[in-house]
This record gives sequence, C-alpha cells and structure tokens, in this order.
Amino acid sequence: MKSFDALQPQPLRRDLPPFRPGDTVRIHVKIQEGEKERIQVFEGLVIRRRGGGTSETFTVRKISYGVGVERVFLIQSPAVAKVEIKGRGHVRRARLYYLRDLAGKKARLRSKIRDLAGLMGEAAEAPGTAMAALADEPEAAAPPEKSQAQKP
Repeated sequence: MKSFDALQPQPLRRDLPPFRPGDTVRIHVKIQEGEKERIQVFEGLVIRRRGGGTSETFTVRKISYGVGVERVFLIQSPAVAKVEIKGRGHVRRARLYYLRDLAGKKARLRSKIRDLAGLMGEAAEAPGTAMAALADEPEAAAPPEKSQAQKP
C-alpha cells in the first residue's frame, strides 16, 4: 500500500519557524471573500502538533470574549501565509488539553526566558540601536552637592 505522501510528491514548506506545543504564535491566514482576498491574524497557544509530511496539522487555542476558541491548521496549506512565534512556554507534554479545563491565571504557562533572546534576533544587539546607545553612553555626572552656608 502506497502512502499518501508518495502519491502527492510536493516539496514541503521550509519557510515556517520551528514551533512546538506551548508556544504562543500568530498565524496569518488568507481569507477569500468573494473576489477579494485578505489576511486575518489568529493569535493563540499551540496545544498540539500531529501527523507528518503533507498532512501535518497543529491546533491553536485562544480565549475570545471569555470563550475558548480552537482552530486546526494544515502546515502545508497555502492558506497559511506566515507563522510568527511571539513567546515560548515551558511545558513537559506534547498535548496541552488540560488547559481547556483551566481559566484565568491558572491557564498561563511559564515562559522560557532563555529562548526569548533568540526570538529577538540580532536587532537588539546591533550597533546604532537604542539598546546599544544606552549601553555605550557614559554615566551622567552627579550634580554638585549643595553646601550648607554657615551663618556667623
């Protein structure tokens, strides 16, 4: 029996960043409305990835007006224009279904601070940026102390 991937040999997408369950992502989705096409952004937490090859999917969950909304995206779909990683979460599971039962502050994940430096890129460290200018600036001279004049 031939696999589905062998029947449809398509080059796999390499333009998407490597994301995992626990990451907060922004997915730019192409929406067709009549003859017009627009981009809609769906931002949420990746709660699972499944499959492989052309049929690989991922599920993103967000809270919209107090209601949990989950959406499943095909990774290889042309409707997915771009995926941005907004933050990384520290998780120890591949499926985060337990978040469905939690609400409020209990549903938050710890962040992986060490991975956020890689997300910020070289821009924060490049010379000429505001962060680099603050690091290179010498300390401001302390104002002269006011002397108390002694009255005779």
